[in-house]
Amino acid sequence: MTLLRILEYAHDLLKNTISKGDIVIDGTCGNGHDTAFLAQLVGSEGFVYGFDLQSQAITNTSSRVAQHGMDNRVELFHTSHSNLNKLIAEEHKGKIQGAIYNLGYLPGSDKTVITTPEETVSSLQQLIELLNHGGMAVVVVYHGHPGGEEEKHAVVSFAESLNQTHYEVLKYQFINQQNSPPFILAIEKKPE
Repeated sequence: MTLLRILEYAHDLLKNTISKGDIVIDGTCGNGHDTAFLAQLVGSEGFVYGFDLQSQAITNTSSRVAQHGMDNRVELFHTSHSNLNKLIAEEHKGKIQGAIYNLGYLPGSDKTVITTPEETVSSLQQLIELLNHGGMAVVVVYHGHPGGEEEKHAVVSFAESLNQTHYEVLKYQFINQQNSPPFILAIEKKPE
């Protein structure tokens, strides 16, 4: 057996949670890799909501999903993930099966435009209410940049505070790597 790298493990968790026809969220579109991955998992019967603060991320993601012919199952929002409760269709609330967040900044862009502790915690609070029982949020925490440590502490504190009767939280981290390696927090809303 080989240990899965961080993004491989994040995708593996989602593969085991999401099925064709599901409703899912990409909280940080970035360059569109996760959005396209989610769109493939949900198939033509499912739907993906994607969020990002940077217009370049929305452009990159839109191009990537269109290139794969999956743009008809994806809706992108050029706004913070903290607005998800306002933008998710009413009929999808309580039916979100999975979500992924890659915290930090858009690779190859302005490193001062980052996800923030307040917006990320607000988004996660909203998301766990919208999650289907058995649904999962996978948060990849990048924290080696200015502002990253504060966001890491806020997100970990939020996850640790979740009632174990209703949620299970996993932390997946390589502890012998240098330079603030990313880690995963997986939050599962327990089945009823």
